[in-house]
Amino acid sequence: MASIRELHEQIITKERSAVEITQEALNRIQELEPKLHSFLTVTTEQALKQARAVDAKIAAGEEIGILAGIPIGIKDNLCTKGIVTTCASRILENFIPPYESTVTQKLADAGGVMVGKTNLDEFAMGSSTENSAYQVTANPWDLSRVPGGSSGGSAAAVAADECVVSLGSDTGGSIRQPASFCGVVGMKPTYGLVSRYGLVAYASSLDQIGPFGRSVEDAAILLSAIAGYDAQDSTSLKVPIPNYAASLKPDLKVGKKLRIGVITETFGAGLDPQVEAAVNKAIEQLQELGAEIHPISCPSFRYGLPTYYIIAPSEASANLARYDGVKYGLRSPDADNLLSMYTRTRSQGFGAEVKRRIMIGTYALSAGYYDAYYLKAQKVRTLIKQDFEKAFEKVDVLISPTAPTTAFRAGEKTTDPLSMYLNDLMTIPANLAGLPGISLPCGFDSQGLPIGLQIVGKALGEEQLFQVAYAYEQSTNWHLQKPKIV
Repeated sequence: MASIRELHEQIITKERSAVEITQEALNRIQELEPKLHSFLTVTTEQALKQARAVDAKIAAGEEIGILAGIPIGIKDNLCTKGIVTTCASRILENFIPPYESTVTQKLADAGGVMVGKTNLDEFAMGSSTENSAYQVTANPWDLSRVPGGSSGGSAAAVAADECVVSLGSDTGGSIRQPASFCGVVGMKPTYGLVSRYGLVAYASSLDQIGPFGRSVEDAAILLSAIAGYDAQDSTSLKVPIPNYAASLKPDLKVGKKLRIGVITETFGAGLDPQVEAAVNKAIEQLQELGAEIHPISCPSFRYGLPTYYIIAPSEASANLARYDGVKYGLRSPDADNLLSMYTRTRSQGFGAEVKRRIMIGTYALSAGYYDAYYLKAQKVRTLIKQDFEKAFEKVDVLISPTAPTTAFRAGEKTTDPLSMYLNDLMTIPANLAGLPGISLPCGFDSQGLPIGLQIVGKALGEEQLFQVAYAYEQSTNWHLQKPKIV
């Protein structure tokens, strides 16, 4: 499928209609879903209705925005009014939100076409999209492997051309890691840049919505559309939103020399040698493009994983307390008293990983353990943030591998939660500090699986991140490779 800009040109010149483009995406979904399982819900009728509205504007001679008529996938933890929103959990199996999330409303207002709701790890808790209560999404590059998680459905759908772009959410790497595994671009924005209103909460101080695209430009266009202040979100930042795509240039030699820091703690033991080689080659390429390369030590990063797995489950245990069988969602029919209804509903409705994280979080917040675990984790979070601040006194952006390995086989890590958690080792620190990060393809391993390069920037430094990523992308052809799904 063509890029956003190419499709926009086709629509406004009437070379193709929005309905034709939307039908192509829907046909692709119908063809691939029996193998891929990227979507939980396909919104065929609504998509064609939105596409027809765009074509009507063109016929009437009205101007349309660049996203008008573009097929978009939406992660199924974003509320969509009148359309089932499950978070891939049995406890929300039949939940139909009475309101629209801010980001999906913005896309609808821009003329975007929602082709469906994508699969995820239940309540966004996981790194492989194997924790969904409904189906396991496959990686388009190798159907026996996982697409990453928790936004695996959104990443796989873009990689497989089931939609042009998609939205995911990133709590500890849930956009960037699946982007790496699926060979697409994924961006986690600065915390507060994109409204979380209508995003079903996992860990409120870490969650952030962001875009997937096959190219840096597509991701930049989508972020410009969804970013901005929202009075309905108390953590929303009131800052101007630039046209991120307008400043993209295939050169880093213009103006002040760009300083790139290589995070030394993300290399060495545990890193796949092929991933390390590809990332080092990408760093050399950036140097050839005009950047200065500096090794940077961030010693507190080693504590990112244990810090995250105290803070995130603690917030989850509070956020998921609302699923009690009373207000909405699943209610156990075989309970004989209120307490029994609570326990049976949660036992039947939540999957194993969600229960595990709720128990960890409840324990960390309990009397006698709050100071020892949760409070200490918050202090370490501050140290990690300070490491970033010190690093950015010396460099403009930071680079690391996105994930320590390429996509692993489905079922390979399901019985070993700690091994699964290690997949977020590189991405978690940016969430703890609330900083923006982007993952883009930088090579393939010997089995033909994509490798991702992560670039992390200063708070509200998305524009610079896109510029660096675009310059690298345009000097290579990794983003032009497509999976051959069989």
